[in-house]
Amino acid sequence: METCLRPERLRFRRAVESDLPAVARLVNSAYRGESSRSGWTTEADLLGGQRTDAVKLAQLLVSDARGNGQQIELGFATDTLVACMSLRHEKPSTTYIGMVTVDPTQQTAGYGKQLLGRAEELAQSWHCTRIRMTVIHLRHELLAYYERRGYQKTGAIEPFPSEDPGFGIPKVGDMSLLELAKQL
Repeated sequence: METCLRPERLRFRRAVESDLPAVARLVNSAYRGESSRSGWTTEADLLGGQRTDAVKLAQLLVSDARGNGQQIELGFATDTLVACMSLRHEKPSTTYIGMVTVDPTQQTAGYGKQLLGRAEELAQSWHCTRIRMTVIHLRHELLAYYERRGYQKTGAIEPFPSEDPGFGIPKVGDMSLLELAKQL
């Protein structure tokens, strides 16, 4: 009889400046380039370039330090950084979650589910009743993943910021971002 292994419980903490190079490597490895192809969240066929860098991430930390309700949360398996996300408290009662990342070699270990649980826990601690995110409309498998976890398409659509290479260099035209939300 086969035994089903439970995923290791992630240990979470808020990012600090010294974490940013490792966070940028993790995010880029999960979304872009050949390393991202070992997982299922790759955007390599849709976007070229990098997903983020330490400078962009530092801007999030500056916002966090100013008390603007924004932070980067890190997830560790043992002592290894395997997951991260950014969160922003939007007044009055919504949290925006972005940059949801799990190491591509660990994407079947249940860490994504734990990461979303942590996001929802933090949102509730901020007295938010709603959590939202945006996903590229062509990411059907990823959209289905979030929907299985209770997130629903709201009908809101944003244009993909294709004029800003900091978000990536589009390889396909007419990309848009779909909003998904979940009531807490």
